[in-house]
Amino acid sequence: MDKHERREMLRSGNIKKILFKLAAPAIIAMFTIALYNVVDTLYIGLLNDTAAIGAATVMFPVFMLISSIGLMFGIGAGSAISRRLGAGKAESANRIAATAYYTCIGIGLLFSITGVINIRRVLILFGATETIMERALIYGSIIIGGSIFQMLNMCLNNIVRAEGASAYSGRAMMMGAILNILLDPLFMFVLDMGIAGAAWATITAQCISNLYLLRFFIKKMGVIKIGPKHFVFSGENYAEIMKIGVPTFIRQLLASVSMGVLNNAASAFGDEVIAAMGIVMRLLTLVLYFIFGLGQGFQPIAGFNYGAKQYTRVRESFRITAIWSSTVCVFVSGVFLIFAPGLITLFSRDLDVIAIGTRALRFYSATLILFGFQNTSGIFFQALGKGREAAFLAMSRQGLFLIPLLLILPGFLGMDGIVFSQPAADLLTVAVTIFLLATNSKKLACEEQEWVSQQQELKS
Repeated sequence: MDKHERREMLRSGNIKKILFKLAAPAIIAMFTIALYNVVDTLYIGLLNDTAAIGAATVMFPVFMLISSIGLMFGIGAGSAISRRLGAGKAESANRIAATAYYTCIGIGLLFSITGVINIRRVLILFGATETIMERALIYGSIIIGGSIFQMLNMCLNNIVRAEGASAYSGRAMMMGAILNILLDPLFMFVLDMGIAGAAWATITAQCISNLYLLRFFIKKMGVIKIGPKHFVFSGENYAEIMKIGVPTFIRQLLASVSMGVLNNAASAFGDEVIAAMGIVMRLLTLVLYFIFGLGQGFQPIAGFNYGAKQYTRVRESFRITAIWSSTVCVFVSGVFLIFAPGLITLFSRDLDVIAIGTRALRFYSATLILFGFQNTSGIFFQALGKGREAAFLAMSRQGLFLIPLLLILPGFLGMDGIVFSQPAADLLTVAVTIFLLATNSKKLACEEQEWVSQQQELKS
């Protein structure tokens, strides 16, 4: 499908078919990455070292922080690009894309250098105990040192996907994830690099994936161009990127901070609790990343049609995506509730880790059924350029609710306070989501009516 066919598909194609076509590659790619995270933990578990699993758990929020920077530029630019392409403003879309890409390079280099210099402080901040620190230093120094590749992957993936080329974007993500899975045993066991091998496998795979994404622009396979001549240091361009990018960054940053708070709270109860919660989070990413992939397919449809003033298609795409994502969440929640002990046992033979992980996974699963609706709503606000709503919703789940609950509940409930915090935060976030959707549905209806009136006046 060429670039002109992609634009026509977004404008007038069947919503269900388009959503499946755009989301399927993203879902496969995101699920593959989630599967890599699970397999990576399984390989580290083969080292028979609870502290090693704990080290990977401590680095997980740092990994999310790195991703948040790339997503800030990628999703922020992607939302603006979709709307500009829908409105027929291709050159403006090019300037947005180039601004996001080259700024991400600069920020990525700065982050890598300062992060490695301050690695010990970073690890302490995110909950590393003395018994975990040695392994975390080895793993973390490599991951942070090569973090620029992860940031650029997140940025370019969303730019490519914004013009409807999700198949290419999906292949790039799958390439990186599959290489990770293949390189892990080679580096860790064949080359006897241990936990350092897991980190080098990640960086190597991300570098290759990044080169594949750049090929899309070098070969001029799409509409968007990111050559240096398109980069314009403009406050207007940055404002457009950050309007949606900052809420995305805030959401990811708060997720990272909340995991750091979780690790610190868990450290008071021992390395077994840190390891157990790390395993639970890896399992949850299997469904969360699946839902993220579905949302990535939804975003260009909603953004393009909103820019083209096709409001009925915007609403229909939201309804279908919310139903599909919620159905998946209900199914996976049931699987986790029933098979929790066996799933935790795959990662650790430590009886304490198994008991804690089983309890946590079951409680988290109880409100996982709400996540599909939450995520679709957040993507909806991003796609429409509703920066304030997207920012508030981004802050609610992890910032306004989860972090305070993690700080308060363990003091009253002990370890159970850690387990109960996320489900309670999810329930509160759903209430906020419903309120924001109700308010903005009225605004969207008024905007549509105004547009219809203008068109009728022009015809008359």
